[in-house]
Amino acid sequence: MHPNQHTLERFYAAFSQLDADTMAACYAADAQFEDAVFTLNGQREVGGMWRMLCAATRNTGRDAWRLDFSGVQADATVGRAHWEAHYRFSATGRLVHNRIDGQFNFNTEGLITRHVDSFDFWAWSRQALGTPGLLLGWTPFLQAKVQRQAAAKLHVFLTKN
Repeated sequence: MHPNQHTLERFYAAFSQLDADTMAACYAADAQFEDAVFTLNGQREVGGMWRMLCAATRNTGRDAWRLDFSGVQADATVGRAHWEAHYRFSATGRLVHNRIDGQFNFNTEGLITRHVDSFDFWAWSRQALGTPGLLLGWTPFLQAKVQRQAAAKLHVFLTKN
């Protein structure tokens, strides 16, 4: 197993335990993260996002939390993984089963420099938001609103922590 594959295995094993500090340690200082909700730069923001999401899950949805990961592969520069998260969305209390594919880039020290997660935003929004997600989840309007709210929550979280 390539050491970068071990990094991804460690990352997802930590995630399954809601151990955001170990997750954050897998990223380089200049790491970038992107998904349908967040676009982040630097370990502070990326690690902060994971700390915020893990704390929210521990506080409001630990009973529903489960993470499964598979297809973890990596070489000296790139990696990928599939993961599925089962959780209670803290803003609405609704149960979500999100299916995500992650793509990764690594530096020579074996740390993640770029992490892009892809998932079906409309499928997520139908579960997490209910009727508004069903009706508007496919629109750029709703996605932009969720992005703004998430960025604001992360800003507050980073300011407090």
